[in-house]
Amino acid sequence: MLCIIMPAYNEEKRIGRTLEEYSHFFDKLAKQKILEYRILVVINGTTDRTEEVVQKYTDKNKKILSLNFKKGGKGFAILKGFEYAVENHFDEIGFVDSDLATYPEEFWKLVAQLHKYNGAIASRWKKGAVVKRDIRKIIRSRGFNFLVRSLFFLPYQDTQCGAKIFKWNAIKEILPEIKSLEWAFDVDLLYLCKRHKFNIKEIPTKWDDKKGSKIGSIITPIKMASSVIRLRMLYSPFKFIVRIYDKLPNKFKVHNL
Repeated sequence: MLCIIMPAYNEEKRIGRTLEEYSHFFDKLAKQKILEYRILVVINGTTDRTEEVVQKYTDKNKKILSLNFKKGGKGFAILKGFEYAVENHFDEIGFVDSDLATYPEEFWKLVAQLHKYNGAIASRWKKGAVVKRDIRKIIRSRGFNFLVRSLFFLPYQDTQCGAKIFKWNAIKEILPEIKSLEWAFDVDLLYLCKRHKFNIKEIPTKWDDKKGSKIGSIITPIKMASSVIRLRMLYSPFKFIVRIYDKLPNKFKVHNL
């Protein structure tokens, strides 16, 4: 059975349509007996009506589940979704952004790869991808990917696209080792897959960037870069520096890593 995790932070205006599109698409596959699925919405730190909107869908569709946490953060939400999916022995465990930037047809292309690979990730930069995105975000994304590939030697052209899926055994094995719940979460996930020699396929995708992005234009790149550098140090002999830094009072920190 497939588990599709959707982290949701202040998504009252967008998650309804996403749930409708995904449930409609995968219901058709279930009726054809191709696969069974569950959508797991992980609400995290939301301050709007997201919980209320999601509740309407969970009430009328037993294949839509939800978890609610006061703590925020996409990485934290996905981690909690992983824990639930592993505990309940879902065969395939994936996650996708709740803004419908990745259409269900594109996510299904990832699922279809699991008969050959341990996991599959969507890519906005691999040849064949179709991307509707602001040029500033494209430049920032390319720069971040260059930093990631330089520090971790990952073979992927896009580590940050919000659509990924893995087999149960892969998630179960790497779950206890995840170190980052912030901007470097996806990098951490893929780096652990590399260390455990899991074979992950990168698939070009159709990506439609949605309005209402919660990613800032100035501070965000700094946080993303520092998060990746911090993660690299945690996987190095210099991890003691990060431990010392974390214990410093906030007034001595340049910014929150």
